[in-house]
Amino acid sequence: MNWLPLVVEEQLTEVNLLSQKSDIKAVILFKHNTRCSTSSMVLNRLERSWKVSEKDVPAYFLDLLKHRNVSNKIEQLYGISHESPQILLIKNGKCIYSSSHSDISTPDIEAALNS
Repeated sequence: MNWLPLVVEEQLTEVNLLSQKSDIKAVILFKHNTRCSTSSMVLNRLERSWKVSEKDVPAYFLDLLKHRNVSNKIEQLYGISHESPQILLIKNGKCIYSSSHSDISTPDIEAALNS
């Protein structure tokens, strides 16, 4: 995966605009705790099995320890309670799918992208 760093709240405006483009299936937001073994396992599993083009599905990476304020803004904007690790799919400025911890799986994400 070609991660785009998510480091400031203002980038969420960019995410919402990008998610409204017709050639974009959705935008991924991945919240990662760099000190959590579960988060590291999920990240590794995603990176090994992901086969979707970043042109179709841009992927943003949020380091929660450095940028918790951005996670708080995500919770506020999309109405999804904070978890870690957590993945959200954003389409047309709304969260269309979310999953956390060991429930995060590439087949489930791909199914949500194609539904």
